[in-house]
Amino acid sequence: MRFAALVLSGVFMASVASAEEIKKVEIVDGAVQASLTGKPGDAVAGAKVFKGRRAGNCLACHGNKDMSGEQFHGETGPIMDGVADRYSTEQLRAIVVNSKKVFGDHTLMPAFYEVDRLSRVAKKFEGKTVLSAQQVEDVVAYLLTLKE
Repeated sequence: MRFAALVLSGVFMASVASAEEIKKVEIVDGAVQASLTGKPGDAVAGAKVFKGRRAGNCLACHGNKDMSGEQFHGETGPIMDGVADRYSTEQLRAIVVNSKKVFGDHTLMPAFYEVDRLSRVAKKFEGKTVLSAQQVEDVVAYLLTLKE
């Protein structure tokens, strides 16, 4: 648990989206219906964010067979194999935007595209997202490739 907290704090410290207009995103019934960018995500770019230690750093908590050649798969979050069979595009988008609004406050997964109502955010990161809107869409596109 302590390691997971250190990993998650590293996400916030290492990867904050650049100065782009942050869109207000509503999660309704565990889903975000509309794309954050109005264009499809790029699964190849999303895979880079997923495994990137300075970007999403998703691999620090979630393992998957697709990235079996990568080191340091985490065990804090669920395995991502088959995630595209379990969740819709809209649900995956909501989970990446702010998983706490989908799963509840008990989840360790941080909000990757949320700036309001967060706790323990360093002053220099206030008002900034971890991922850009395009990176969210790219990660969702990658997750949609992970079928059983």
